[in-house]
Amino acid sequence: MTQDRPVFGIVLMLGFCVLAPMGDALAKLLGETTPLALLVFVRFAIQAAILVPLVAMTGRPWRMRGRILRLTLIRTLLHIAGITAMFSALQFLPLADAVAIAFVMPFIMLLLGKYILNEEVGHRRLAACIVGFAGTLLVIQPSFAEVGLPALLPLIVAVVFALFMLVTRQIAKETDPMSLQAVSGVFATILLLPLLIWGTRSNIWELSFTLPSGNEHWLLLSIGVLGTVAHLFMTWSLRFAPSATLAPMQYLEIPVATLIGWLIFHDLPNGLAALGILITIAAGLYVILRERATARSAPTETPA
Repeated sequence: MTQDRPVFGIVLMLGFCVLAPMGDALAKLLGETTPLALLVFVRFAIQAAILVPLVAMTGRPWRMRGRILRLTLIRTLLHIAGITAMFSALQFLPLADAVAIAFVMPFIMLLLGKYILNEEVGHRRLAACIVGFAGTLLVIQPSFAEVGLPALLPLIVAVVFALFMLVTRQIAKETDPMSLQAVSGVFATILLLPLLIWGTRSNIWELSFTLPSGNEHWLLLSIGVLGTVAHLFMTWSLRFAPSATLAPMQYLEIPVATLIGWLIFHDLPNGLAALGILITIAAGLYVILRERATARSAPTETPA
């Protein structure tokens, strides 16, 4: 068993909080000149290219069958849908707004856990969900007034990734995290390649192999590298520090995304969106604290 090294775990989670929005920023930069399907394909192809050799070199178990294989395929489809929706949203919304809206995911997971998995969720956490959703609506409102329905795309991201996490929870104890990501990368590459071939032959630009020019090739490759390394950092961080320590830190991704959005795109959330971001963060942190308190008191007390 890996010994806890919380400082190292925190450093790895900080790395995730920096690398993930950097990858999103590159996707936003390339979105106008690179087909969406190609962006998503390269993201997963690079993931497979990095992780498959690592799995082979470290001798990790990767063979899957039956229920695990079926759930891994479902997980991969959800991952493709989530990243596609996020990359689409970034073409319409400021980086910080898109990331902040997507952070409604923990509230959706809590509700799915209660109503689908029959997990016990107390009234305080349900109230925090309502507050968090209200904060998210404040972030959406200015963008919705400006771009219309595309402002709701990060909500789709949140719902899809909540389902993605629920599926992951069903197989996490029976699979190696790195092997799971490697197999998912291979599955996604195999699923997306025929779509790109068909889109290219049918002259559908959004689904074609239209490669960017000049140095944009390196930016395209960097999206896959940053996404893969960021996920590895998050996975490895949980090996060295408890999830209760690391969960609140994930909200650092929002201010990092705000800073990157300002530096690259000169975008900043307006006053209403900024208020919504603060409310969403506060509600999310409250849910995390209640989860931690419930875990400490179980099984002698009823969660509140």
